Amino acid sequence: MSYTKDDIRRITQEQNVRFIRLQFTDLLGTIKNVEIPVSQLEKALDNKMMFDGSSIEGYVRIEESDMYLYPDLDTWVVFPWVAEDRIARLICDVYMPDGTPFAGDPRGILKRALKEAEELGYTAMNVGPEPEFFLFKTDAKGNPTTELNDQGGYFDLAPMDLGENCRREIVLTLEEMGFEIEASHHEVAPGQHEIDFKYADAIKAADQIQTFKLVVKTIARQHGLHATFMPKPLFGVNGSGMHCHQSLFKGNENAFYDESDKLGLSQTARYYMAGVLRHARSFAAITNPTVNSYKRLVPGYEAPCYVAWSASNRSPMIRIPASRGLSTRIEARNPDPAANPYLALAVMLKAGLDGIKNKLPLPAPTDRNIYVMTDEERIDEGIPSLPGDLREALTELLRSEVICEALGDHALAHFYELKEIEWDMYKTQIHEWERDQYLTLY
Repeated sequence: MSYTKDDIRRITQEQNVRFIRLQFTDLLGTIKNVEIPVSQLEKALDNKMMFDGSSIEGYVRIEESDMYLYPDLDTWVVFPWVAEDRIARLICDVYMPDGTPFAGDPRGILKRALKEAEELGYTAMNVGPEPEFFLFKTDAKGNPTTELNDQGGYFDLAPMDLGENCRREIVLTLEEMGFEIEASHHEVAPGQHEIDFKYADAIKAADQIQTFKLVVKTIARQHGLHATFMPKPLFGVNGSGMHCHQSLFKGNENAFYDESDKLGLSQTARYYMAGVLRHARSFAAITNPTVNSYKRLVPGYEAPCYVAWSASNRSPMIRIPASRGLSTRIEARNPDPAANPYLALAVMLKAGLDGIKNKLPLPAPTDRNIYVMTDEERIDEGIPSLPGDLREALTELLRSEVICEALGDHALAHFYELKEIEWDMYKTQIHEWERDQYLTLY
């Protein structure tokens, strides 16, 4: 929905909005905000709200800390869960004092990638995300535990699915905030859930992912539960992914569709897919950004470990859903919900555009179950694996000029530094598994 400044002023008065959260996203994908009283609304609408960027992960040094928040008026929404002294939200782009976009703003990085697509004649990148999450019980102090809320499985109903009331309220809240919800259901693992919402252009889709996470966590807490988008919170069960359905449009035409093709895929779709596959190992650090992400990307739990594609099975990284015409799309199945959605969409788009620009050849589809192939069979088929851990993913990241360019020098340097610190902390920590294995044995 589009809003003008006058619309926002009117709604503020009609709904007794007392505070406005000016939200933005740091490099790691965490939502940040500057909350202002309604008396400062005009200042915010005039792009004059300043904040200290040196306090935000991956932003700037203390000697260059002043930054400005430019609200996107179309992201205006009043939070439905606050009845009195209501709170509204505007998602912002981050700018420097000289009026130029901040090079390290994740939302701006996605906009730069979309600008390149526009220069190639594509008017939109449509994205349909599928973020999964777990619900855990909280203790008497409201802190999260590792006790699951239910023992349900795929598509189960109550009483096996004890999260359905919470999930239903999440859906109702999202709808009140303008989401078009397509489905919600219990996922494969106990305590795991999925809510699917309608595709949107890339910027709106990334904004919606961030809003979705906020709503899920907020409503879960009201039910005495803790919602987590951690990719693999439990050993021995499926982890949480964030499959990203994506397509490019030229006006009203889906550039991925060709009715004369056997699979209904245009040459553009094939080039795009070839680019995504070519750079998959390099952008894994962005789409799967944590140490824990790689505990999900292992055989046996339906998560894609292998860089391949198919229209008929779900073991490869890319699947082609059955819908055709305007709904023709590819489904990248490796991203997880810990990813910064702006960066994840930016690197996948840039990879796909590289395939289009350079007419990269698409490997043959892999219609066998890759999980049951031997290593030799996979090598013979030319099917590489995704990185096995964050350290390997960071090494691969630096090998791709395309993905490094997508991020830009500022974001690349800061992201890499933050993730090296994360890997070093993990590598030097003593884990419970080690004590279980070695404390009495040696």
